[in-house]
Amino acid sequence: MSRATPSPVEGPTGAGGTPVAGRPRGVRSGAVVPVRWRSAIALALASLVGVAGFGWPLLADPSSRLSHSADAPWLFAALLPLLVAVVLAEVAEGGMDAKAVALLGVLAAVGAALRPLGPGTAGIEPVFFLLVLSARVLGRGFGFVLGAVTLFASALLTGGVGPWLSFQMLGAGWLGFGAGCLPRRARGRVELALLALYGAASALVYGLLLNLSIWPFLSGTYATSISFVPGDAVADNLARLVAFTLATSLGFDIPRAVLNVVLILLAGPPVLLALRRAARRAAFDAPVAFEPPSTVDTRA
Repeated sequence: MSRATPSPVEGPTGAGGTPVAGRPRGVRSGAVVPVRWRSAIALALASLVGVAGFGWPLLADPSSRLSHSADAPWLFAALLPLLVAVVLAEVAEGGMDAKAVALLGVLAAVGAALRPLGPGTAGIEPVFFLLVLSARVLGRGFGFVLGAVTLFASALLTGGVGPWLSFQMLGAGWLGFGAGCLPRRARGRVELALLALYGAASALVYGLLLNLSIWPFLSGTYATSISFVPGDAVADNLARLVAFTLATSLGFDIPRAVLNVVLILLAGPPVLLALRRAARRAAFDAPVAFEPPSTVDTRA
């Protein structure tokens, strides 16, 4: 009985050279939600909507009325279908099967349960360390979806649904996507150091992004050196945003970064081991090959 062997160019083939299902070229091992062309389009559209939602006040006409409560619900309505499209695109292409969906649900539930343990008090938010580690093991596509789903589930759990939720979901999605893009060859102490450094930097960037989502509407009416100035140069307004962050939210962002570093260094090795073992046992990226039926000699 012969077994189908993968072709280096076209993937696994069956009897007679007929292609069969398998892991396509370019998909990294361990990427439960590999970024293929359909999901790449959905990710790009979601990110474009998010960039517009975060940054449109910087380019808005000075005579326009900036109203965060008016634009954020529209962003939320536009973002949710795009995030769902990422999952559906992968399901349609076979990149995300029932096992991947189940693992996504489990990790999102754990993250949603972790978030109330530190509901933003002094920036203590343990949910992000799990997101970084999960995206590291399971891939950037999985990390993006997990970040958005976790923040959405935790908002439903804690009653934190509001105009800010769409920005939190997208910021967490980008955070998970970036963790999945880290170099794959790093292992051991180098990997932990890399993840800890990313956890600290991403916590600061996440805080800066959330500040950008509210800063024009909180400080725009006050004539201070850190206030948003409609119609001013983008570079000048971004400099004021950094000054606003240093003056107001750095006391929340630094504890979040420190907590990420501590949890990754202490709990990182066993969590990474458990995630890799789960991914290996589930065999998400195992190629599917079909064997020809065995021939039985029926002659007497």
